[in-house]
Amino acid sequence: MLFLISLAALTSVVYAKFHHPSTQNLLTYPNIEACVGLPVQYSCENTTVLTDSCCNVVQGGLVLQTQYWNTYTGLESQGQLLPQGSWSIHGLWPDNCDGSFDQYCDLSRQYDPTPSPSTLPDGTTVPPYKGPSVRTFIQDFGRSDLLKYMDAFWINLGAPNDDFWAHEFSKHATCTSTFDVACYEPGYQEHQEVVNFYETVTKVFQMYPTYNMLAAAGILPSNTTTYTLSQITNALYSQTGAVPYLGCYGQGTILDEVWYFHHVLGTEQYGHFKTLNSTTPSSCMETGIWYYERTATSEQVVSY
Repeated sequence: MLFLISLAALTSVVYAKFHHPSTQNLLTYPNIEACVGLPVQYSCENTTVLTDSCCNVVQGGLVLQTQYWNTYTGLESQGQLLPQGSWSIHGLWPDNCDGSFDQYCDLSRQYDPTPSPSTLPDGTTVPPYKGPSVRTFIQDFGRSDLLKYMDAFWINLGAPNDDFWAHEFSKHATCTSTFDVACYEPGYQEHQEVVNFYETVTKVFQMYPTYNMLAAAGILPSNTTTYTLSQITNALYSQTGAVPYLGCYGQGTILDEVWYFHHVLGTEQYGHFKTLNSTTPSSCMETGIWYYERTATSEQVVSY
């Protein structure tokens, strides 16, 4: 009898833990009940007008998962280090179907302390944000796990990581229809969509382990060996089935960016990402591309 009472008590505790989240572990997902039963189509491929912008990526339907290869952070003394054996996150960008793009689409959700650009093409000024850091938004939702991952893989250059995160949300997520506040009603909690965006960015980043894909093909960072554009492109194509954008600086000789292009079926948060060939020509030279080693003191061991 005592065993049965104890088991019942334990069951009640477990149920309460997983079915009645406290304010320290708030839910972040949108409400997609209205999406059930609707036709499913990939963004930018629909043959009929998509009427529910919370169920489909209507605005910003050409979605880019973007990554950086930096060799230092500039804030090593403050413990801001790059992830060993991995590229780092740049963002998740919502280009329009024709390749154009919008930016800072909702200034009521502008959390970027140093907007870039600070003036939009139509002349609208983007005011610098002066409020609490987006880091506090994540903490308020009890997502220390997400924060730890972002601090390991989403690294800024020369400024705090959370400035970079704020920039990416404000400039890009506000132009993605499925992150509109209305998609989280009823019961929207302030900054819910911000945390949900960061969850989504980290999830899509994990689809593309760029460092490992290149390393497995014999392409490793080196200060003595250069690579060709076709070597790098073919290695990534062999694992993704599409040609990504490769970005280089130094007159096209120093590799530092990769962009993976997609159409999305369903919401950007949980839908299916179909990898596409890049719509942007590479900025890298055909030969003599440096994929430089990182400064040893600029990296840290990370867990995936």
